[in-house]
Amino acid sequence: MTASDAAEPAQSPPPSAQGDGVLAGERVTFTGTLASLTHRQAGELVEQHGGTATLHVNQQTTLLVVGEEGWPLEEDGRPSVKLEDAHRLQQRGQNLRVLSEAEFLKALGLEDRGLESRELHTPAMLAQMLGLSVHEVRRWERAGLIKPARKLYRLSYFDVGEVARVRKLSELVAKGIPPAEIAASLARLRSVFPDVDRSLAQLEVLGSGEALVYRDERGLIESASGQRVFDFDESVPAEPEADTVPFLQHEALQRQRVGWTADDWLHEAANLTEAGELGEAEEALRMALVDRPTDPALHFHLAELLYRQNQLGGAIERYYVAVELDHQFLEAWTQLGCLLMESRRPGAAEEAFRVALDVHSDYPEAHFHLAELLEASGRTEEAAGHWRRYLEFDQRGPWAERARQRLAAGNVTE
Repeated sequence: MTASDAAEPAQSPPPSAQGDGVLAGERVTFTGTLASLTHRQAGELVEQHGGTATLHVNQQTTLLVVGEEGWPLEEDGRPSVKLEDAHRLQQRGQNLRVLSEAEFLKALGLEDRGLESRELHTPAMLAQMLGLSVHEVRRWERAGLIKPARKLYRLSYFDVGEVARVRKLSELVAKGIPPAEIAASLARLRSVFPDVDRSLAQLEVLGSGEALVYRDERGLIESASGQRVFDFDESVPAEPEADTVPFLQHEALQRQRVGWTADDWLHEAANLTEAGELGEAEEALRMALVDRPTDPALHFHLAELLYRQNQLGGAIERYYVAVELDHQFLEAWTQLGCLLMESRRPGAAEEAFRVALDVHSDYPEAHFHLAELLEASGRTEEAAGHWRRYLEFDQRGPWAERARQRLAAGNVTE
């Protein structure tokens, strides 16, 4: 079933939030992932306000609510089945309204649960919540696909909804769905999501392959899918000289390397990292450091690469360099603490986490990892305080669930 959901909904106004019967007589269905609550919680809200929550759109449905975390698109890039069904019923004259999640919450007088107060998350928290890698989140930030809602001590905080929408678009493009078809679906959602233009711009970047395609010795590869991209305009590269430094044998590094800036090498390192060419990426970062040896961010990225190559000692040393160059580098302190824990140096790890919290007492990840360390050391009561602090910033991710489990295991209330 493939009808558009984005036709203008019926003109009757949203229900007004007056008393518990605001949804009296309404049969409400939800589609897409909700940003502010689960579908079960949303169904309970409907019942509390006098309505009936249903699973499917049918001739009795009067209201369809569209979740705002990610796009309500099917695997073929079309709008969700429920949106298609709703549009078809509207065309037949059924008085069925389509509201965004924010509009629905506003109608119930629950704006404080809406998007205006949506939690912001760090790259690591998003990776856990959305099933991404931290490297993917950072790559999207570098490419301009996602923009942090705020930055603090080099740490980016993101709106989870924006990242989830980019993830959905990236998945569709990686599956080979033509960007033009996805764009057509997004355009049909404009009546529900007025800010579609931002995602159309993101889709253009994804569809063009900008910052998402890398080159190996045989040609271009799309980094998300690993599939070969044919490049008929590119001439076959000459064989490198036998005495060429190994990392320069990689054609992507060999090309135009003379005169490259630190930013050029950093960009190349990012592409090589996505390609899985970690050794070559490491060498590219070292070339960037030749140009900017006191840049803490470059040392941070090099530490990450060393760790991914199982060079724990080297990674720890580079994180130390990063925090020496910038004492307020939150992510470097926290990553350093995690690696020190892994190397069985709990005292030094605890100190790193506490330095991070001295810099920014509201840093969720530092509270989470310090709680883990304290609990592993048998300091359960101290850990509980940090579990609770973490839950002030994250209520629904897997880390939040772990924090609740640990508090429950210790018979400590939130």
